[in-house]
Amino acid sequence: MKVQGLKKNYGKSTVVDNVSFEIHKGMVTSFIGPNGAGKSTVIGMISRLVAKDQGLISFHGKELEKWNSKELAKHLAILTQSNQIQMKLTVEELVTFGRFPHCGGRLSGEDEGKISQAITYMELDEFRNRFIDELSGGQRQRAYIAMVIAQDTEYVLLDEPTNNLDIYHAANLMKIVRRLCDELGKTVIMVLHEINYAAFYSDYICAFKEGRIKKYGTVKEVITKEVMSEIYQVDFEILNIQGKPLSIYY
Repeated sequence: MKVQGLKKNYGKSTVVDNVSFEIHKGMVTSFIGPNGAGKSTVIGMISRLVAKDQGLISFHGKELEKWNSKELAKHLAILTQSNQIQMKLTVEELVTFGRFPHCGGRLSGEDEGKISQAITYMELDEFRNRFIDELSGGQRQRAYIAMVIAQDTEYVLLDEPTNNLDIYHAANLMKIVRRLCDELGKTVIMVLHEINYAAFYSDYICAFKEGRIKKYGTVKEVITKEVMSEIYQVDFEILNIQGKPLSIYY
């Protein structure tokens, strides 16, 4: 996936300004930066949920706008910040939606296997027959992530996936993200507010500020005292923990 000169305006306000980057296939790339930096808007544009005002997004050498929606959904899945389905659904029924681009509603044995695998991945087996509106916020978030996993696309886009998750499930989710990449060859792009999760589980980091990319590179290239202090406007210390840069900010 390649992005060139991406721009988005809301009224007179420019929220994304001349953003260009190339996503490394089979890797985990995290978007970080303060609130309002443009991270979620960019991930919305590269998933076609948000219309761009300017720029080019190419996917497998083809302009994103020229992809058929059903075909694109076989290659790219996204989990947004706000997930609200008004239907009375069980966890298993929700996760089944992830297979729709592949089966059109007629499940095969392979589809059912993908659904069960995704439910187990997210430790939801005991809740598979529970209604979504009966779950806690964290359990519900895990169910939506299971739906995305069941879609089984080569690209997975996650917008603040650790929202509503406690420490155990947030850390476990990040391990699952790494497994999706390392074991299944997925390309993962995610928006994260937790800098240390980004540092410990990503291959590349794209740091945003005021609608622009301030730094894009490997974890060690981006997570430095100078870059972090400039982006977040607070003092940073960077410690080396198990070969990874751990941020202390105050």
